[in-house]
Amino acid sequence: MTFNAASFAVQVGALVIVLAALHKPLGVYLARVFEGKTSSRPERLFYRLAGVDATTEQTWPVYLRSVLAFSAVSILAVFGLQRLQGALPGSGSLPGVDPWIAMNTAISFVTNTNWQTYVPESTVGIFVQMTLLAVQNFLSAAVGIVVVVALIRGIARTRTQRLGNFWVDLARTSFRVLLPLAFVAAILMVLGGVVQNFWPTEVTNQATGVSQLVPGGPVASQEAIKILGTNGGGYFNANSAHPFENPNALISFFEVFLLLLIPSALPYAFGRMVGDQKQGFTVAAVMGTLWLASIALMGWAMATAQGTATAAAGGLGEGFEQRFGPVPSAIFATSTTLTSTGAVNVAHDSLPPLAGGVAMVNMMLGEVAPGGTGSGLYGLLILSIISVFIAGLMVGRTPEYLGKKIGPTEMKLAAMYILVTPTLVLALAGITVLLPDIMANAPATGPHQFSEVLYAFTSGANNNGSAFGGITTSGPYLSVMMGLGMLLGRFLPIVLVIALAGSLARQRKIPASAGTVPTHGPLFGSLLLGVTVIMTALSYFPALALGPLAEGLLK
Repeated sequence: MTFNAASFAVQVGALVIVLAALHKPLGVYLARVFEGKTSSRPERLFYRLAGVDATTEQTWPVYLRSVLAFSAVSILAVFGLQRLQGALPGSGSLPGVDPWIAMNTAISFVTNTNWQTYVPESTVGIFVQMTLLAVQNFLSAAVGIVVVVALIRGIARTRTQRLGNFWVDLARTSFRVLLPLAFVAAILMVLGGVVQNFWPTEVTNQATGVSQLVPGGPVASQEAIKILGTNGGGYFNANSAHPFENPNALISFFEVFLLLLIPSALPYAFGRMVGDQKQGFTVAAVMGTLWLASIALMGWAMATAQGTATAAAGGLGEGFEQRFGPVPSAIFATSTTLTSTGAVNVAHDSLPPLAGGVAMVNMMLGEVAPGGTGSGLYGLLILSIISVFIAGLMVGRTPEYLGKKIGPTEMKLAAMYILVTPTLVLALAGITVLLPDIMANAPATGPHQFSEVLYAFTSGANNNGSAFGGITTSGPYLSVMMGLGMLLGRFLPIVLVIALAGSLARQRKIPASAGTVPTHGPLFGSLLLGVTVIMTALSYFPALALGPLAEGLLK
């Protein structure tokens, strides 16, 4: 297969145009949802059943405890019901899920990672898919959004201890944002050929005339929220390379659009909620620049196809879905790793080495271009605070961000946020490569073997979920280590973000003066872009040099 540069440019341009057209209207709608005062009937029913007082706002410690308690209960429920699958309806006579796999899966779906260490169609039935995994796709995405809403309120509000009400934010995000958009997306997917049924489908090979039954299920409804909520776990093992999940190039393009939709609109909602739309435009511009740069690098790496492994395989082909080819695969692989989606329409292990390295760097950036639902924006806002601090050092003045002083407390929280994920990735990967018995699970040799381990922990700690397929994590050690990476990679940053929101909300607003560093426009955007790239390079470049860079430069 050859890489068609013209088709690549047209598809990227079409995505930019459509997302730009929806940036403002969806952003306005999101801001209205989060700033609204009224409750719909389903929301009022939810509050009544949950015993929630929707009129009471929470302090940041209470808001944080609500997030953590809700997530902990969700993990226990998903784990327990997987173990009881054999006694549940709709299991298709499948037994209870292995405890290590059930634990890993529960953590994975609740943390919005959707790392799958099992074959879905032969491990979990329709009941588990619909009532556990698909539901968590909604709820984990909603949690990411409500956390960034809490941070925005912390920036926008003054002299208060209150950040809103987690349960109200969760209900509004689920009922007013995710459910309506997922419903429309699922209908369009069914019309485009994605399967939605409750029975196996008979498939006939036109060349041989041989027919076979292929497992079916409510795929479109799960596929819609899997992509829209930047979750990524496939109904089938082949994920979005499976024809029942992703039947043609048009649906593949639509899936990329969906996974970028909410993250790309959140910056407009941010600007509207803080009362300065230029701030939102600057954040969106940085996200867009990183996405375009990454997608150009991925296209170049695919077009040149460097590396001895790719050459030995005869070029691009093995691991690529023939219905799509390199162009949709490059666009999908870039977008799914720059968000926390992790869905794939090409085997990332089969990407040319430098293309696989680009996918890893996308995750190492913190998935901020535009990132996961909510997590991308709060990650870039943390980087904005660090950029303001650096700018303040340059002019010899206490840094400010949108009228709030960035003092020692705020900088400690921001610095710890930046250090959490690299520490997890490098520590867990470093420990693993020292264990010969575990490394036997990564059958590749040389730099690619290290790349498989590095990719796995980068994906887990960044809550992405995609993988280099050569490594299996179904055993106790890797199930626990990956589970630890996913848990800490999700909830330690959330703790720091909500604590930062509480610290900022307590402050009074400082009027801008001649010494205030503007946090909008090309100059600050360039600084933010540089800080994002440099911090990633300083943290990960040595590890990348041992893996994908070394492999890509081998002749």
